[in-house]
Amino acid sequence: MQFASRLDNVETSAIRELFKLLGTPGIISFAGGFPDSAMFDVEGLKEASQKALSEEPGAALQYGATEGYEPLRTQLSAFMKTKGVSVDPSGLIVTTGSQQALDLLGKTMISPGDKVIVEGPTFLATIQCFRLYGAQLISAPIDENGVKTDELEKLIAEHKPKFVYLIPTFGNPSGAMLSLERRKKVLELAVKYQTLVVEDDPYGDLYFGEAPPPSILALSQSVPGSRELIAHCGSLSKVLSPGLRIGWMIAPAELLGKATMCKQFSDAHTSTFAQATAAQYLKSGRMPGTLAHVREVYGQRALAMGSALKRELGDAISFTQPHGGLFFWARLTGANGKLADANVLAKRAIEKLVAFVPGAPFFAENPDLATLRLSFATADVAKIEEGVKRLGQAL
Repeated sequence: MQFASRLDNVETSAIRELFKLLGTPGIISFAGGFPDSAMFDVEGLKEASQKALSEEPGAALQYGATEGYEPLRTQLSAFMKTKGVSVDPSGLIVTTGSQQALDLLGKTMISPGDKVIVEGPTFLATIQCFRLYGAQLISAPIDENGVKTDELEKLIAEHKPKFVYLIPTFGNPSGAMLSLERRKKVLELAVKYQTLVVEDDPYGDLYFGEAPPPSILALSQSVPGSRELIAHCGSLSKVLSPGLRIGWMIAPAELLGKATMCKQFSDAHTSTFAQATAAQYLKSGRMPGTLAHVREVYGQRALAMGSALKRELGDAISFTQPHGGLFFWARLTGANGKLADANVLAKRAIEKLVAFVPGAPFFAENPDLATLRLSFATADVAKIEEGVKRLGQAL
């Protein structure tokens, strides 16, 4: 068969290929980007789904508006209000996970050959999605405080991108948190160069201890002219349940209109039953308690992993302790003649029954082969300590 030429630009996810090796009995996996299923508020979701069926069964089980189920849009508007964002329900659309929001941005914004700036490293599925639509991806360097805005400005001025894509808060895979100063600078750059900035925020609610700075969208309200240059993607997947597939996008009206049209072509609408369930859950007032619980558990696991990495790998690995999210982003230093290639280490680690994801696929260009991503989300403290011990043995 002769497939579409756009498929020449993408390949199967390296992470999904790695998952084929994870069926070995006794393996401890730090590879996935999943939340822990033990964290799901099953009782709350059961109650919410029952209410959805008892209160509005017709609406919950019928076709719905492409823009989203109105009671959920209202609840999401209220949810964003708690995070400092004032948005009318009509100013957002519901998507099938935030992943669909990224796909809709690709469909509406990218023509073959268009340049898009992403972080180096960034979310692997974003690289694949934008390349599928023919984008030429430009990597902006990051550090522990997120994208380096001085370098970002140079890249914007040189390449005049269609848009800039950032995960400012506990990014995947970097775990980095963009500083308040740099968030303001990003908004200034958006206005100065009239460049759309896409803020992907699936992890912003998963902070340990002190809350992160306000989102770029929230801050845009204080930077004249910037609000109409921000597209914000949110998700309930990491904080409530990925199985619901509930995400949303807040964007300028013209972009939302085009995205809604493209969504109509692809899936007509996100599951109305899932939307009705999510609406009832948010309305129930259980979300704050759920967030407090997952923050506490993931915070403990992150501390355990940081301590174990220092103890078992010492100066052979460098990393910044994350303040939220699901990931450690680390780099093999090669100290004392030890291995500095994460791809080789990944194979050795599987033999020791522990798995992680090498970092190279997360770079749109100039991959760093010494980097790796470790998720602490789905392993308890005992498994984290044992898994990191095995990683040290593999190294």
